[in-house]
Amino acid sequence: MAAGPPPPLEPSPMPVFREEGFGDKFLRKTRENPLVPLGCLCTVGVLTYGLISFKRGNIRQSQLMMRARILAQGFTFAALLGGMVVTAMKSRK
Repeated sequence: MAAGPPPPLEPSPMPVFREEGFGDKFLRKTRENPLVPLGCLCTVGVLTYGLISFKRGNIRQSQLMMRARILAQGFTFAALLGGMVVTAMKSRK
């Protein structure tokens, strides 16, 4: 067993991180996975148009938009899962 110098008694200083506000975090997350906010905007847009169509009495258009909303939500969910998988793969490397 090789005898070396003893480890330092003082702990190493902790790294200092700056405070990240809501806007900074939102921009960082959007840059990491831009498809999730896009999917959210599409979902809200289709939902709004569907509700307007329902209010105007256009039942067929309203039903079509509600089905499109489900597709937009599915896209958003798939983008969220895809982003999580990509992030997990990056952290492993």
